[in-house]
Amino acid sequence: MAGNLVCRVHPVVLFSIIDSFERRNEDARRVIGTLLGSFDKGVVDVTNCFCVPHNESEDEVAADLEYARNMYELHKKVNPAEIIVGWYSTGSDVSEHSVLIHEYYTREAKNPVHVTVDTGLKGSKMDVKCMFTPVQVEINTYEPEKVGVDLIQQGKSIGNNKRTVSMVSDLTQVERACSNLQEKLTLVLEYVEEVLANKIQPDTSIGRYLLDLVNNVPKIEPEEFETMLNSNMKDLLMVVYLANLTRTQLALNEKLQTLTV
Repeated sequence: MAGNLVCRVHPVVLFSIIDSFERRNEDARRVIGTLLGSFDKGVVDVTNCFCVPHNESEDEVAADLEYARNMYELHKKVNPAEIIVGWYSTGSDVSEHSVLIHEYYTREAKNPVHVTVDTGLKGSKMDVKCMFTPVQVEINTYEPEKVGVDLIQQGKSIGNNKRTVSMVSDLTQVERACSNLQEKLTLVLEYVEEVLANKIQPDTSIGRYLLDLVNNVPKIEPEEFETMLNSNMKDLLMVVYLANLTRTQLALNEKLQTLTV
């Protein structure tokens, strides 16, 4: 395996690992499982996983390999693009039993990665590492995952016992994005005006960045831009309307079926 290999782990994988650890048997010291994803151009993209039952003592380890094979077959029916890329275990130690488990996964996948997740929170953080091979680990997110992670982080700061958050509408998201963009543009304008007034020293790197930013802005007439924006807004409102209409029809259909029964 190449030394410059990168392992990108998605948040949903970490949540699944933590969930399996919290649901483990009382006498279980750690949990193990199979990592699913893809491998392309030196990047292992871990997008899914499932826990594999096992019993472990000081002298021996026994994993339910038949269960692991059946689970993988079921996952292939849902997402054939995901293949076995390695396995995970909780904790930060690698034992002789880990070597035996890794040997099994070398038969299931070519150059499998072994990801360890420190659920003991040593150093007040959850450390994620790759063992057996020096591989750089990164936390990667798709846009929907990023939205979910941001919502979870908001739940930490809410001052109530329920610690619940609610999804905002699409129009609210657009409003927040526009407000954020306007604040950043105001900050940039203030910086440029202070440089022109010789109040602060100019930074050449910032100047080059702003020049690239301005050159990348599409040259479009204000009237054409307003027409395009209004057209996209109408499309968005139509999608929201159809989604609400579909939701209402489904709810009405469910009520009618309940009455007929």
